[in-house]
Order: sequence, then C-alpha cells, then structure tokens
Amino acid sequence: MAKHAVRVARMFDGERLVDGGVLVLLEDGRIVDVHRGRAEAPEGWLVREEPNGTVLPGLIDAHVHLCADAGPDALGRLAERPESDLDAVVEASLRLHLAAGVTTVRDLGDRRGAVLRWRGRGVRSDLPTVLGAGAPLTSVGGHCWSLGGEASGVDGVREAVRLRAAGGADLVKVMASGGVFTPGTDTTRPQFTDEELAAALTEAHDVGLPVTAHAHALSAVEQALRVGVDGIEHCTCVTAAGARVPDELADRLAASGVAVCATLGTDPAVVTPPEVVEMAARAGLSEAALRDGAATLQRAGVRLVAGSDAGLGPAKPHGILPETLVEYVVCGIPATAALASATSVAAEVCGLGRRKGRVSPGLEADLLIVDGDPTSDITALRRPLAVYRAGDLVS
Repeated sequence: MAKHAVRVARMFDGERLVDGGVLVLLEDGRIVDVHRGRAEAPEGWLVREEPNGTVLPGLIDAHVHLCADAGPDALGRLAERPESDLDAVVEASLRLHLAAGVTTVRDLGDRRGAVLRWRGRGVRSDLPTVLGAGAPLTSVGGHCWSLGGEASGVDGVREAVRLRAAGGADLVKVMASGGVFTPGTDTTRPQFTDEELAAALTEAHDVGLPVTAHAHALSAVEQALRVGVDGIEHCTCVTAAGARVPDELADRLAASGVAVCATLGTDPAVVTPPEVVEMAARAGLSEAALRDGAATLQRAGVRLVAGSDAGLGPAKPHGILPETLVEYVVCGIPATAALASATSVAAEVCGLGRRKGRVSPGLEADLLIVDGDPTSDITALRRPLAVYRAGDLVS
C-alpha cells in the first residue's frame, strides 16, 4: 500500500500525549501528515481505525544481543556456536523485537562482528533497523572475552577501535568493568586504565564513532564520566558494600549530558534460577537496588535511554522492552519520560533523531499502535494492535 492512514483515539508523539483523535497519513515509507481531531483522510486512502488505540513511534531498544538466544548462559555459549547458526539466531531475535513494537535495535555485543556481517549482506525492510558495535572491547580475560574483543595497552585499544570502524560498526562498546556472567571478572573494579579508556574514546571520535561503556563498578562509572564517554550501560555503581547510585554522582551525570541505559526489565513469567540470583547478589545486584538506582538517576535529570539487555538469558528474551518501560514506571519514573526514553531520546542517543523516534511529518513511518493509553497505564504496551515498519504493516 503506497498511501494509507491510521486513525486512533490518541497519540504519544515521542515527547507528549495528544488526545482527542489523531489521523496519521503514511506514504512511501514516511509519515506525510498528522491531523488532530476528526479530520478526513484524502479520497482513495485506506484507513485503519483503532477507536481505543494509541499510536506511538516504533520503540527503540538501545541494548540488545542479537546473537544470543536467551537460553541459559547465552553469551557464554556463543563461543562454541557455529558461525552458520548465527544468521538464523539474529533474524529470529529481530522478529521477536518487531512483534513487541520494537522497530530499531542497538546491538551492544556480538561475536566477532557477526551482526555487522549479517547486516552487510543486505538491509531487511521487514525487520527492525539494526545498529551494531561488533564484539565489545574488553581486557584480556575480561568480561565477555570469548566474544573476541580482547585488547590491552593504549596501542591495543586504538587498533581495536580501528578494526571496529573498518568492520562497519556504528559505535564502540567498552567493558569498563567486570560483569556478572563472566567468571573471574570483578564488578567492583575498572578493567582499563584511564589512559586506555581515553585512547579508545579519542580513536573512536576521530573516526566519527561514539563510545558507550559497560560499567557496574562505582569506580568504573566515575572513570567513564571522568574520561568523557558518550554513554554508560547499567550504571549500577557497585562497591564491596553493594550497589547504590550516590545522589552527588547522579547530579554530575546529569550535568555531563551522558546517556545512561539502566537495562531494567525481565519477563515476569520467568522464575530466575536460584544460582543466577545468588550470582547477582554476590555482585551486589538486587532488583530493589537496580530500581532504586534508576529512580535516583531520573530524579537527578540524567539522560535515560531504554535498553533491555535482551538475549542475555531466559528472563531477558528478545522483545522484552515493554517490560523495561513497565519497570521504569514501577520505579517512579513518569510514564511519558519512560516512553520518551524508548522513542525520541533513544533516537537522539542512537544518532537517528532526524529519521526516527517521533510521530512527525517527514520521518520514517515506524509506528506502534497499542490498546489503551500507555501514559496512564504503561502496561498497554503489552497489548500491541499493529506494528508498522517503514510504512508497511508487519505485525
């Protein structure tokens, strides 16, 4: 269909709710106009009516692992998985995201560039837009070392960044601290020196790539802020005493403008195995601490972006982003701020602000229609009625 329209009760345009009826006109993959009230569609245009629906920009999940199949130890098992399997896993992961209303994802850790190679074989308009970092840059034996991103020393990290740029990466992911799921790494300490992290940042910026840092340790968050990275993933601020985001640090993060992805959100139907709960607890990471940290960041005015860490394990399947936003609201984050973190804010953070993230004329027609008003009941995101990718109905 080259020309068609959707009529709904209301719209979240990426920043605010517009109530009282909305008609959105779609043509050749773009939004051509947005009318408020009971405007009539042009003659000959097919109109989809959803009397209790809300139209939103297609959601953006800014932290996924498309190569990981959401099974137990999904990232750890990747080292042994045949390369020939990975394309099918990536495409299955993307279909699950699309069914949940996610039309753009940012992959923050594949195995040796597998997602970038998959994308390089041709853009799929029937699947979400994919941004990718390739294999995460980590220390020797560091968090997710088995994905192929080990580097050491200033020259080593510079070379690692150049390799990612040559492979088509859209950004650089650096494991600035240890991680829960890599035995032998430390979630309370940085993995790189200031000089190494600064070298990675300088090299990345020289080739036009932003840098986001996986940082659980409080000292790694402080280091990332000191060096000036563009984004921080998790930002749990773990010390030997547990995980807590200090108010003073939250204020500095807000003043810096750095984008923070708290990676909340799990499948409520999945019971996390006791050994995983124990592993997280040893690292100081409890559900209450993670929620409290996200709330502290939001209160301070930190630039929060939504990302789920999808693919990591059974509790984080692909397509889980609606639960991330539900959990943001449970933390006390206003629903409009939570929705913006997965639409307009995420688009800006991902460098797509001129293409996506808002329901606005001229932008790509990536849209989600849900049953009900997610600004008053965020669980409406669990009830998708339609998903459009580049103007085509795909789910």
